[in-house]
Amino acid sequence: MAQNPKDHENLIAMIQRHVANRQYRLTFHAEREREADRITIHEIEEALRSSRCQVVENYPDDPRGASCLVLGFTEQYSPIHVVCGVAEAEMLIIITVYRPDPDLWVDGVVRKGSDKD
Repeated sequence: MAQNPKDHENLIAMIQRHVANRQYRLTFHAEREREADRITIHEIEEALRSSRCQVVENYPDDPRGASCLVLGFTEQYSPIHVVCGVAEAEMLIIITVYRPDPDLWVDGVVRKGSDKD
């Protein structure tokens, strides 16, 4: 099913507003993944505030709460994937964060082996 690009624009605007206002928190899992991939908090903020930030996958009906996979870029153009929980209006939940593996992703946007690949 095709997803509405306007919904994605609204998600990005909401995510960027939360980051700008420091209304976000990382889960324990996100902290572990961040450390494993040597991603700084500053890089996460850069990626989520990036003008190239985009929703790669949207999960509005996830039983654990609405979330989405976002691709953003640091100021050094390093791609970062962030799964954001967007169910809470007052707080963005960063569920996980990692550097997309080029063996699994095409340009960080399309999963290799998918019908879009």
